[in-house]
Amino acid sequence: MIRLTRFNRQTFMVNSDAIKFVESAPDTTVTLMNGERVLVLETVDEVVARIVAFRREIWPALGRAATAAEPQPCGARD
Repeated sequence: MIRLTRFNRQTFMVNSDAIKFVESAPDTTVTLMNGERVLVLETVDEVVARIVAFRREIWPALGRAATAAEPQPCGARD
């Protein structure tokens, strides 16, 4: 989830996977997969940077969780 700011200065969290696209025309508009459009104060570059930062934070954690869940080879038995 990333934090964005509406034009009325209220912040909200949005699932970055729910974002279909972000455009600047001239205000930054975030269009969600369900068709909802939200005008935000952040620039397109700021929104993209927040998505990238969020995914960089999540992916290593997912990698560690997947590695921990993999079956470990059995040791040699006597």
